[in-house]
Amino acid sequence: MRTVTRSDIAETLYQEVGLSRKDSGEILDMVLEEITNDLVNGNNVKISSFGTFTVRQKNTRIGRNPKTGVEAEISSRKVISFKPSQTMRSSLNK
Repeated sequence: MRTVTRSDIAETLYQEVGLSRKDSGEILDMVLEEITNDLVNGNNVKISSFGTFTVRQKNTRIGRNPKTGVEAEISSRKVISFKPSQTMRSSLNK
């Protein structure tokens, strides 16, 4: 198993679409920036045949350090969740 990086995706765009490497990287950056901005603004991002990114609010809770057992408050925060589409789930489970 390997990790796919931003440069791997930009390289694939370069090879498949025929744009320059610079343009491929810039387009990828624009797409990722748009997704990030929408998530920051509290919007869900749905990419057909891929999945949906949603922002969830986690409440404050008490956690425990596993080494020492000392309790500590974990502050409330926003987290991103991803739910794959049925098409992606089907592809993964073939």
